[in-house]
Amino acid sequence: MNILEIINKIIEKSGFVQLSIGSVLMICVAFILIYLAIKKGFEPMLLIPIAFGMILVNIPGTGIVEEGGLLYYLGLGVKKGIYPPLIFLGIGVMTDFGPLLANPSSVLLGAAAQFGVFFAFLGALALGPLTDMLPEWLDVLKFSFTAKEAAAIGIIGGADGPTAIFLTNKLAPHLLGPIAVAAYSYMALIPMIQPPIMRALTTKKERTIRMGSLRKVTQKEKIIFPIAVTVIVVLLLPDVAALLGMLMLGNLFRECGVVGRLADTAQNALINIVTIFLGICVGTKAEAGVFLNPKTIGIVILGLLAFTISTISGVLIGKLMCKLTKGKINPLIGAAGVSAVPMAARVAQKVGQEDDPGNFLLMNAMGPNVSGVIGSAVAAGILLALFG
Repeated sequence: MNILEIINKIIEKSGFVQLSIGSVLMICVAFILIYLAIKKGFEPMLLIPIAFGMILVNIPGTGIVEEGGLLYYLGLGVKKGIYPPLIFLGIGVMTDFGPLLANPSSVLLGAAAQFGVFFAFLGALALGPLTDMLPEWLDVLKFSFTAKEAAAIGIIGGADGPTAIFLTNKLAPHLLGPIAVAAYSYMALIPMIQPPIMRALTTKKERTIRMGSLRKVTQKEKIIFPIAVTVIVVLLLPDVAALLGMLMLGNLFRECGVVGRLADTAQNALINIVTIFLGICVGTKAEAGVFLNPKTIGIVILGLLAFTISTISGVLIGKLMCKLTKGKINPLIGAAGVSAVPMAARVAQKVGQEDDPGNFLLMNAMGPNVSGVIGSAVAAGILLALFG
């Protein structure tokens, strides 16, 4: 074999020859996500591994996600639903349910923020009849979602990536790629998406309400809480045992005070390792051949709608509670009812300080925020009970 034949063979097997327009487009999307993660600071620990996974899967000929490839085996943690509960274990250790226990009414804000889940579910079911009304020359845009697919799409509104992956694996595993990428992307873009909605729905007077300090919650209350929630919710919704159980076990590690090494491992080494594996495997689900189709566009739009409605409903219930308490509750904390902890609470704090730099809403916003974590898991359990 001469040098020219060697060069030709290398070229023939290179990814450049097999590269499609769709692959180039998806790689460009990955570049945008990396830019947002590094330059804008939008959830870099999520977006960077996701984006890199997108790059790897859209380079032809690597075989990295095929049987025998590295990411095929790592991807089993996603397919078998192992990674989401492990992520929740770490989140449980890092979550302080004290603000929720100090102000139990904030559970209403966490529940209100799940409204977008069920709104998007109904919207996904309605897309079929709506697209059927399109003229024949737009047949390519006609598609519909089954009830299971619609349920998996709706959970994006909870702004909870692990829960979205967990539910989608159970109900519509073929949609895991677009749903996971949409869920994590919207989580990362919370600082861009939520503030305009929050400002539009509240007055300056409402945004400057100061809520004051929360009562001190005892250690006994904090220890009893994860045990009680596990027993009550899992008895009611057994399908969510793995997800909610790991969340509450992690929180028990945090609060009991006798398993410091386990708590440290769960909230540092374990969650970091699983985040890397989960992120890169989620990114590999965004293959051009699977991702670029009308259904995916519908999922992305419905996911944004779900997230928007969740934010709106949280703020509106916050406004209602503000009126009922004669101005004691700042409606901005309602937007923190989505499950992204603690990012959504920080956004509420930031928007509040734009009009009053001395207003500290973070701890009050953490009540609805941690309530939203439980709320998204409960919403997933309801959908599993109905369609699983």
